[in-house]
Amino acid sequence: MKTIYIIIMFIAAFVAFYQQSLPKPNMVIMVVAIVVFMLLLMRLMSKVPNKKKDESDDV
Repeated sequence: MKTIYIIIMFIAAFVAFYQQSLPKPNMVIMVVAIVVFMLLLMRLMSKVPNKKKDESDDV
């Protein structure tokens, strides 16, 4: 599942950059691509454990 997220993130980033390079970029497509990228990044990072979890228990 992680691999699918990464592939879709690269596609969304490519679409956003491609739209930005056009003379008249479509803002709706660009915003949707950025939102998809950010949502998938959030889902991917939610599985990464927090480094400071042990330190906060001591305080």
